[in-house]
Amino acid sequence: MRIIAGAWRGRRLTAPDGAVTRPTADRARQALFDMLLHAPWGGRAVVEGAAVLDAFAGTGALGLEALSRGAAQAVFIEREPAALAALRANIAACGAAARCTVLAGDVTRPGSAGRPCGVVFLDPPYGAGLLPPAVAALSDAGWIGPGTLIVAEHGRDEAVPDLGEPLADRAHGAARLRVWGT
Repeated sequence: MRIIAGAWRGRRLTAPDGAVTRPTADRARQALFDMLLHAPWGGRAVVEGAAVLDAFAGTGALGLEALSRGAAQAVFIEREPAALAALRANIAACGAAARCTVLAGDVTRPGSAGRPCGVVFLDPPYGAGLLPPAVAALSDAGWIGPGTLIVAEHGRDEAVPDLGEPLADRAHGAARLRVWGT
């Protein structure tokens, strides 16, 4: 697993052993960022200079990819200790500590109030039904506001939050990528 493009292109990212995390595949991440940058509703301004939230962060691949491509700052939420260790190691390897905040906790109970981000990445464990409650909790906590793009990677047949018609909906193997605007 590596950073696909931008300032840290080609940098390898570490992941914990075992099945604790399921990092977004390089191809799916490339497809996702292609959508964000080239769709009629997207563009460079979607990522460049943006504040992003990487919820269910795991290794931090989505947030670090956004930073590599010009995002101003990233907040990562993760609760698994092994994933947190890999996430912190990846942030350090990219020299990105000054632009990152790591919150150790449950995305469905974010605890502290946030401020709206330009892009919220959600990549919960497949089959756990966490996407709808995560979106509700992050919205209630202030992380999702008007103009936020919600980007979700989830299992193909999983329930999704009622956010209206997605801006994009693509299948990638066992995964489905959806993007909604608020």
